[in-house]
Amino acid sequence: MSTVTPTAPDTGGLAPDPAVAPARPSGGRKLPVALGVLTLLLAAILLGSPHSGDTTFQLAADSDFVTLPDIVVPSGPTAWVMVVICLALTAESIRRLLTHLRQPGWIPIGFAIAWMTGFLSWAAVDGRLLVVSLLGGAVALAVPLVFGALGGVLGERAGVVNIAIEGQLLLGAFAAAVAASTTGSPWAGLVAAAVAGALVALVLGLFAITYFVDQVIVGVVLNVLVLGLTNFLFRQVLTPNAETLNNPDRFQRLPIPILGDIPLIGPILFRQTPLVYLLYIVVAVVAYALYRTRWGLRVRSVGEHPKAADTVGIKVNRTRYRTILLAGAIAGMGGAYYSLVSVSQFNREMTGGAGFIALAAVIFGKWDPIRATLAALLFGFATNLQGVLSAIGSPVPSQFMLMLPYLVTIFAVAGLVGRSRPPAADGVPYRPQ
Repeated sequence: MSTVTPTAPDTGGLAPDPAVAPARPSGGRKLPVALGVLTLLLAAILLGSPHSGDTTFQLAADSDFVTLPDIVVPSGPTAWVMVVICLALTAESIRRLLTHLRQPGWIPIGFAIAWMTGFLSWAAVDGRLLVVSLLGGAVALAVPLVFGALGGVLGERAGVVNIAIEGQLLLGAFAAAVAASTTGSPWAGLVAAAVAGALVALVLGLFAITYFVDQVIVGVVLNVLVLGLTNFLFRQVLTPNAETLNNPDRFQRLPIPILGDIPLIGPILFRQTPLVYLLYIVVAVVAYALYRTRWGLRVRSVGEHPKAADTVGIKVNRTRYRTILLAGAIAGMGGAYYSLVSVSQFNREMTGGAGFIALAAVIFGKWDPIRATLAALLFGFATNLQGVLSAIGSPVPSQFMLMLPYLVTIFAVAGLVGRSRPPAADGVPYRPQ
């Protein structure tokens, strides 16, 4: 009588990817602490500056095909109800910590919705908050962050730390402005932005992969180099020839028929510029290719165990080169947002540190393209929120509003990221035997 021994799934001789492997139950100690601190913060805000009045949440613009009714809520009571909900979710998170149960995703998501609803009810008292504008603007502002985060995920999955995302975004914005101005086509500017981002990645690969220079140092130096180079070219070349070299046509909004008429969702997702629609495609392709194709398996293998990958015939350094070139091109396309969508020209230091926020999204998203995209959308929401609250005359101090995107970035990475493990060979140069 023979017995059959169960075998593990065939992975081509490569180590399985921990990001898609079944997760072990985790206490998630950081999550309940972060939720508790945020709940106390919201309660302190309400106690320190109580408001009486109503807050109006407008769910549709007047020009929408289907107009949803406004939601009018009492500011103070609604905010305190949200505090109670936040307390309940925090208590559930603590219970799961004490009983060694896994922290499900619906707890932080539900908490974020409740906390933000309570905060907005307080901040927009006696005002009208256009929800479509708030969320649609968040999607638009997150475009360079998502492109940069996807570039960071691909690079680090292949084992190369990409600190140079900021430089790729900035050089991409510069190249997009010049190419679009000289050709009269924003699409040519987008292609030039991708080439510029890949060029920065090529220099990164030359020093980090070929000559084994510390990848973090190379990335920082490249950021400084691109910053100085674009500043010099802006003063010496673009400023004297602004009409011909720094006057690009912008991408215009292109509503998608039928989808753009869906209440609430349509105006947010499907009344955007072509660059946003391209972003949807890139996110889907990267997520699929990284986990569902042989190419993705090779990329993840050289980031996790390059020696084993080399043993089964994968050219480690060649794979890393190709991956970071693709990553740089994707990040460079994000830079085109600044000069082809946000404003129709290039300005010095116009990325404003977005590359470092994108890098934080990579860590917050645990080196996964979908999670990194969601993290970038969160940071985009924080950026747009400061403008929306300032426009409606919110009592929130302007200094705090300017700090909000960076505070959210720091708090998210430090407080909510939980247990996170980068690819095992991330930042480690490979020397073929």
